Amino acid sequence: MRLLVTRPERESEALAAGLRARGHDVTIAPLLSIHYLDDVPLPQRDWQALLVTSANGARALARCADAALKAVPVLAVGEGSAAAARAEGFSQVRAAEGDVQALDALVARLLDPAKGPLLHAAGSVLAGDLKAMLDARGFEVERAVLYEAEKRALPESVLDALKAGEIDGVLFFSPRTAGQFAALMREAGLASSLGRATAYCLSAAVAGELGGLSFAETRIAASPSLDALLALISA
Repeated sequence: MRLLVTRPERESEALAAGLRARGHDVTIAPLLSIHYLDDVPLPQRDWQALLVTSANGARALARCADAALKAVPVLAVGEGSAAAARAEGFSQVRAAEGDVQALDALVARLLDPAKGPLLHAAGSVLAGDLKAMLDARGFEVERAVLYEAEKRALPESVLDALKAGEIDGVLFFSPRTAGQFAALMREAGLASSLGRATAYCLSAAVAGELGGLSFAETRIAASPSLDALLALISA
């Protein structure tokens, strides 16, 4: 199958390698570029736990974390974010089931508002307001914006391939990426030219950003996880 991967470059490269090993022809066209904000001062407090809502959040936090902070428990939005945190040297990591609502529930189950504040390592654009959810539960949450995700355009070669029906499937992992893709398709006059391709979406929220595009089919993962999304392609 000819697949287009739209994740940021680091995640796209690892995913593409796995897809190629399964026999797929993969094109990488990241729609977001990640820029770490190394000059942001990290609040110094006695944190009960650290919250990460993306793999890039884990990596950004690690860039300014000392050994003591890496020993603080980390609650991650999903397995991908948890794996990134472990790879960066955080020693106590638990994963939720892939979205902000699941992370909110995990925090509520494992932590106590009376036992100290929480630090959320975030990007400049949020997918869901975790802080507001946890504030409502009585937790004190500080948000540190540690990276930016800037929008990128699609190369002309990819636009030409989409127009010619040479892409069988496009993988979408975030509402922001899906929304950027939809905007680019409209700008290029290709919103009605995707009838040979299937959209593979991590969640209903991601699929919702593709409204108005003429995909042959839009398929949504059974759970917001990489394995569930890959299962759609294998089905």
